[in-house]
Amino acid sequence: MMIVPRGAVLALRAVSLAALAWPLALGIAPLAAATDATTAAAGASAEAHAELWPQRESKLNPDAEIERRIDALIAAMSIEQKVGQIIQADIASVTPDDVHRYHLGSVLNGGNSDPGNRYNAPAKDWLAAADAFYAASMKPNGKLPRIPIIWGSDAVHGHNNVVGATLFPHNIGLGAARNPELVRKIGEATAIEMRVTGLDWTFAPTLAVVRDDRWGRTYEGFGESPEIATSYAAPLIEGLQGKVGDADWLRGPHIIATAKHFLGDGGTHAGKDQGDAQMAEASLRDLFSPPYLPALDAGVQSVMVSFSSWNGVKMHGNRSLLTDVVKQRWNFDGFLVGDWNGHGQVEGCSATDCAASAVAGLDMYMAPDSWKTLWRTTLAHAKDGTLPMARLDDAVRRILRVKLRAGLFEAGKPSARPYGGRLELLGSCEHRALARQAVRESLVLLKNAGSVLPLKPGARILVAGDGADNLTKQTGGWTLSWQGTGTKRSDFPNAQSIWEGIDEQVRAAGGTATLSPDGSFASKPDVAIVVFGEEPYAEFQGDRPDVGFDDAKALALLRKLKAAGIPTVSVFLSGRAMWVNPFLNASDAFVAAWLPGSEGGGVADMLFGKADFRGKLPYSWPKSSDQTAVNIGDAGYDPLFAYGFGLTLADKGDLAPLPEMRASVAAADPGVLFAAGKPGAGRRLLIGPPGALSTNPGPDLIEVRAADRIAQEDSVRLRWTGAGPAVAAIVMGEAEDLSRQSNGELALEIELRVDTPPTADVSLVMGCGAQCAGGFPLAPTLTAAAKTGKWTRIAVPLSCFARAGVDMTRVDTPLSLATAGKLEIVMSSAKIVSPTGPVIQCK
Repeated sequence: MMIVPRGAVLALRAVSLAALAWPLALGIAPLAAATDATTAAAGASAEAHAELWPQRESKLNPDAEIERRIDALIAAMSIEQKVGQIIQADIASVTPDDVHRYHLGSVLNGGNSDPGNRYNAPAKDWLAAADAFYAASMKPNGKLPRIPIIWGSDAVHGHNNVVGATLFPHNIGLGAARNPELVRKIGEATAIEMRVTGLDWTFAPTLAVVRDDRWGRTYEGFGESPEIATSYAAPLIEGLQGKVGDADWLRGPHIIATAKHFLGDGGTHAGKDQGDAQMAEASLRDLFSPPYLPALDAGVQSVMVSFSSWNGVKMHGNRSLLTDVVKQRWNFDGFLVGDWNGHGQVEGCSATDCAASAVAGLDMYMAPDSWKTLWRTTLAHAKDGTLPMARLDDAVRRILRVKLRAGLFEAGKPSARPYGGRLELLGSCEHRALARQAVRESLVLLKNAGSVLPLKPGARILVAGDGADNLTKQTGGWTLSWQGTGTKRSDFPNAQSIWEGIDEQVRAAGGTATLSPDGSFASKPDVAIVVFGEEPYAEFQGDRPDVGFDDAKALALLRKLKAAGIPTVSVFLSGRAMWVNPFLNASDAFVAAWLPGSEGGGVADMLFGKADFRGKLPYSWPKSSDQTAVNIGDAGYDPLFAYGFGLTLADKGDLAPLPEMRASVAAADPGVLFAAGKPGAGRRLLIGPPGALSTNPGPDLIEVRAADRIAQEDSVRLRWTGAGPAVAAIVMGEAEDLSRQSNGELALEIELRVDTPPTADVSLVMGCGAQCAGGFPLAPTLTAAAKTGKWTRIAVPLSCFARAGVDMTRVDTPLSLATAGKLEIVMSSAKIVSPTGPVIQCK
């Protein structure tokens, strides 16, 4: 799932192509769309043969009364109401009145969508919003039957969107624990905390088998082998939903769960998110489908379809898998839900028009911001037969079946249901104790030279590193915001940082603990604990070109402590196994802590020997920075630490010095268009009159000079003279496909200062080859910025450019500024990123 940041500062209307005629003439030879490296090999089949897949008999006996009620409901529903049931809208783009008017069957909150557009909205606001949407769905509407709405949320490591909720380790850590009963209890706790805020459906668990650690969602997978996810699927789903046949199945303390993302999301070429799983059918079946069978046997009621493709065909349009395998071969009678506008990636489709996905077997479109137009086009397709009525009725039947099984027609408003509004259960002592146990069991000890661990809490202990007292880093992505960034300590009232957990235990033992992020000290400590690691990320923003970890500051700190003769314990926070040889060499002990969540005390427990290490690697640890796809069973398997490795305190934990030469250098950030005073890798800054751009034209129309912001020449000054039309453009080395970034609601973000306001219209344009472009007038924004004299951040969602006519699959000019008047700006950066603040909204 993905999200769209909110918080408009200005609404822009697209400039027409005619109005863009002269800015379009950039003088750049049109480029063909870059060949996607994930395109399947010629001739590879994307047609599944259902008879070759395991036959599964349903564990759920049909309920005659429920089916009779469904028959009656479908007979009484209007076609508009049926279409509404199969469309899900994001709460940032829909109102309760919309739910009533369009008969919507579901809403969701994306990673950055919250009640009142506040990432840290209090729990009571979530409950109030749930009541409001429910009331709208049940409001009388003529003779039409009233159908309660369901609300889906990514509760992927606890109820992680809500302030105060218990945050469990991400799945990568739970995979290291190898404890199915633990994940069952985690499912139970998560379900209760969701019920507290009125939500009844989680988009979890992720059952991905991850084969390339470059993937930005690696930490959402339990491991590289199907065995862990297969052993966890049933207990985790039963924890969330309850057991089939029990009176509280899907009710009371339980919710609706989702098995995701079907299928092969962890096996895409080069670990590219939303990429292509290029493999034979047998590999797709044997590596990636095993966890789904116990999930279905446990009664999971929804399955989320993957963004990714199989041999070049998007899963959202693959009938042979969605219908022939899942629904027919496996006898799944719940519903298939899409991922964030994923239907729009199907060939011949757009986010607002895609009958093909429903025809292929999708039952509910996740259409966060495209829902209204999609509702209209889907209604038209249902009326003209493009979407057969039998297929529409089947999708509605499946959704109604789940709602009836969950007792939603009789449950009443969310705040009146069991656990609704019991805010004391958010982050309860019992749930936090469970999370602390999960942290203890998830940590993997990779090195323990000279048995430096366990530490004595009565010693003088230095606690250093930027992750020591940093709950944002400790909890990772999918925590209060999509990327897990932008949070502060006060957003975690029921949590304990790693430093706080250490300090508590040291104080109790009469020792001395000192927090010093930079590692400085007045008197030499007995031992140092250094906590460092990856910054938070989610989904494709976490995709990497290799698995080499770089942090010069943390490495220098470790080496300084080692040189001072101080025993040092490294606690490494990460969402994947990474090449960290220099850090291992500079540490006496090294603990892979993954992304432990809210209970830093669990880390302290292990460092001070309150329990022995039991965590085992769920992913093979790379020997080199380019060893990105190293999996147990591979030919020539040769990791640094094998799958299943993990020391105990009784083991000999010494490690011979490791080579520190990087096997590869990470490629430049593809999102950087301009930074540090120069264009990003593979980009050029061209200026001049329309149709004759160059790197170094005369200054009669436009002048370029280096400028300073923070460091010397870290910015560029652009001055339009007003002598005639002129353009400044960032141009790609070759056209790039930015549709994935557009679908993920990334934005073109520019940081600039306006020194001379514009004297004429200014166009912000994105180009996609000859006579292909779209953009917006920017003069009012720049004029307002000039009045402040301060640095200004301008962020326009890529989806706005798509709506303005840009073909996002072949962008060759991601940024151009054009004006015939005078204008002077200093630009310090231009990037394609997840916005760090408000975005300009387009109309």
